[in-house]
Amino acid sequence: MEAYSVLLYYIYSPIENVVEYRDIHHQFCLDHNLLGRIIVAPEGLNGTVSGKKEDCEAYMEWVKADPRFTKVDFKVEQHEGHAFKKLYVRIKKEIVHSELPVDPLKKTGVHLEPADFKKMMHDEDVVLVDMRSNYEHMVGRFKNAVTFDMENLRELPEHMHEIEHLKNKKVITYCTGGIKCEKASAYLLDQGFENVYQLHGGIIKYGLEEGGEDFDGKCYVFDGRLTTDVNKINPEVISKCHICGTQSDRMVNCANPECNEHVPICESCGVKMEGACSEECRTHPKKRAYDGTGYYQRNTEGYNPEVAARTRKNTKKLHIVEDLGLEQ
Repeated sequence: MEAYSVLLYYIYSPIENVVEYRDIHHQFCLDHNLLGRIIVAPEGLNGTVSGKKEDCEAYMEWVKADPRFTKVDFKVEQHEGHAFKKLYVRIKKEIVHSELPVDPLKKTGVHLEPADFKKMMHDEDVVLVDMRSNYEHMVGRFKNAVTFDMENLRELPEHMHEIEHLKNKKVITYCTGGIKCEKASAYLLDQGFENVYQLHGGIIKYGLEEGGEDFDGKCYVFDGRLTTDVNKINPEVISKCHICGTQSDRMVNCANPECNEHVPICESCGVKMEGACSEECRTHPKKRAYDGTGYYQRNTEGYNPEVAARTRKNTKKLHIVEDLGLEQ
């Protein structure tokens, strides 16, 4: 069986020619049979891709060869095949949608390497703050971490009152791969927190380099796996099946696309409910066919690389307007 890799990375580094670079980046991925999701934004890159080991190695070398991205930190996991079914390379306003009024290139929390994080995380004057969405920390999180009931990072300002009393503590933020914490930690500093840190490389890097000790459950990931193991030292299942209540860290997206809730559902209930989170969703006329994984590929909208290649000279302005969501 051929070896496959799953890459997770981001880098804040200005990109002026986003349309041109998006097209070049997309073509490289096509030429090397890579699948996944890549965001190109004026502030940098954010990507997670899968492919054969040699193709992923070529991709990492190619990205780092660009002077703008030499410092990118790739998190590399092994997998039995592709973790994605399609390839998307899209232009967005931000590499992680936050709308927070901060610039990580000017100010952000102190980066802690996984080994330093492991040594520091249990100090009595340290508080861990999870910057991920509620469905992510539902299935896995660090012991005693503060979590927020938020759908995305844009909602962080609404939850600041929950940690206002921790300004005299050392606050360590963490997320899946580190990208959310670049802006979240910067925002905490902007709000008057003085001792702010972030886990460099996030949960994934901590698991790869330090064994994931004291991370309970699994880490939610945005590919066909849905979750990945992190803790090889003292693992513990913390989530329960949304249907029957038994312990389960098997995460699914509800088969009803109008619901699309991210919830843990055990394999037995997944089959019984046909991938739906409720009887109402199971009988919904738009319910998607359940293939046993609970992962559904989003429909491609907007950018079409083949059409773009034929019409690039005349439609650059149109691409910018569509992808960045700007008004003409």
